[in-house]
Amino acid sequence: MFAVAAKSTDDADPLGCLALGDWPSPSPPDGWTVVSVRAASLNHHDLWILRGVGPRGQRVPIVLGCDAAGVDEDGREVIVHSVIGDPAAGGGDETLDPRRSVLGEVHDGTFAEQVAVPRRNLVPKPAALSFAEAACLPGAWLTAYRMLFDRVSLRPGATVLVQGAGGGVSTALIALGAAAGYRVWVTGRDHDRLARACALGAEAGFPLGTRLPERVDAVMETVGEATWAHSLSSAKGGGSIVVSGATTGALARTDLTHVFFRQLTITGSTLGTREQLAELAAFCAGHRLKPLIDRVLPLTRAREGFRSLRDGKVFGKIVFTPGQGEDGSPAPTA
Repeated sequence: MFAVAAKSTDDADPLGCLALGDWPSPSPPDGWTVVSVRAASLNHHDLWILRGVGPRGQRVPIVLGCDAAGVDEDGREVIVHSVIGDPAAGGGDETLDPRRSVLGEVHDGTFAEQVAVPRRNLVPKPAALSFAEAACLPGAWLTAYRMLFDRVSLRPGATVLVQGAGGGVSTALIALGAAAGYRVWVTGRDHDRLARACALGAEAGFPLGTRLPERVDAVMETVGEATWAHSLSSAKGGGSIVVSGATTGALARTDLTHVFFRQLTITGSTLGTREQLAELAAFCAGHRLKPLIDRVLPLTRAREGFRSLRDGKVFGKIVFTPGQGEDGSPAPTA
């Protein structure tokens, strides 16, 4: 089968580590099944793997990709939950299993015509979502869902600041937050991105680092070093900062006087459980939400998608589609 893999890792030249071509078809162990991939979305996680910033036990070479939607062996349309873990080992939460991994780390990922996953990792795909839209849910959108509705307690009308307009998680935070009745503010590096964020549902947009009209109930932080000081100063007394990423660097300085004087809560968040993915799918269907897709590319043009993500030229999600033409048009189906 055709696949996109990491043949090696190199922080200086991550795209040079990509390998596109034939790969053995999956042979699932007991309790696993094979999904025919119809769409798979690209994440910063895939770029980090190529840079060599992977977890202990990271395997190379390996098929990349965490997120996918497709058809299982029984012909059902499904979404693939990317976390490979034991809920019991994490106290009921597989993301807290010390031995957990994500597809594309230890087990071959979703940038292929087929992927093997545990049977419990499959969630029914809502008919209201296309395969490309559904493929965006397990990573960026699930991360945003957990950040907003599990890691912090907010009521409708609360003000939420989303740092960094344009990324997959940030666009999901804006759409989900607006649907939940929050007042969503967003920061961005240029006027065009802020305007597009407001079109998604943000009430207001501000240049990065701008002093806000008032402090907010919660800050959603995925940027890291470039926005961390602003996040600390922007949360109101008793407010929360939820951190799920650090795309500009993880070694941010923290002025602890902000934390203790205003009694801030800083909470980490990573992906979500299989049950939360099912809740997210139902939420999107019920609110008629559709993930924002920057572009759809065939797997044969994966290098182009990785390059755009690396260069910050993405607004929303890049989706790859196996078995399609170079122009992204659907292949004939029986």
